[in-house]
Amino acid sequence: MLLPHKVIATPFIICVSILGIGLIQFPQLQKLIASKQSASLETLEKEIKSENLRLNFIKKMPSFGYDNFIADLVYLNFSQYFGDDEVRNKTGYSLSPEYFEVILERDPRFLAAYRSLSISTSLYAAMPERAIALSEKGLKSLSPFVPEKSYYVWRYKGTDELLFLGNAHAAQKSFATAANWAGKFSDPESQLVAYTSQKTAEFLSRNPNSKYAQITTWSMVLNNQVNERTRKRAIREIEALGGKVITTPEGTNKILFPPKD
Repeated sequence: MLLPHKVIATPFIICVSILGIGLIQFPQLQKLIASKQSASLETLEKEIKSENLRLNFIKKMPSFGYDNFIADLVYLNFSQYFGDDEVRNKTGYSLSPEYFEVILERDPRFLAAYRSLSISTSLYAAMPERAIALSEKGLKSLSPFVPEKSYYVWRYKGTDELLFLGNAHAAQKSFATAANWAGKFSDPESQLVAYTSQKTAEFLSRNPNSKYAQITTWSMVLNNQVNERTRKRAIREIEALGGKVITTPEGTNKILFPPKD
């Protein structure tokens, strides 16, 4: 029995589309990495514009049910983009939010993406408003239990609100929500997050302009398994606020706080 034309065509279209995603995701950045030693700034900027066009195309193309797969591919592409220090020092990080607009639209429950969103977009691209807006949109698809440990997204959002926007009121609400969500679990990690988030929220409600609260929040960034660039930035910010970072022989960070303000 012959299958209808549409039955044959649909899987073919899906396969071609998924293959197309892979093909459009990597070649240009591979080219960037291979030629970065000699590429001029003008050439690099043209490549960035081309990558931006590809990301805009992916935002609009149908997924045929492969949203998570597309999100994973784009996240891998972002990791390559973000990790290329030599090129990023020349062109900056302006594409960071574009990657995450695709990633979180396709898979808003991609928990690891939210931490990378905060670091790359708020810290390096200097676009905290965009990072917060993307987090707020993604949070509409999250709940205390789905995905597991989704309370971290509220903490990332609160960190951005406090450190980069200076919005202590919004940060207080985010940390309070993180405490509420984390408090629904009994494991030690969740209970610690619930406790520290609640204490941060309470402190911010009493001292919205406190340097102590900002140092505490930068300490969260420092202890969140960040890369070396972020670690150095966090240490600089802590020291600028009057604190001091001491690394113990075990490799952990101890924060010495200035007198409370």
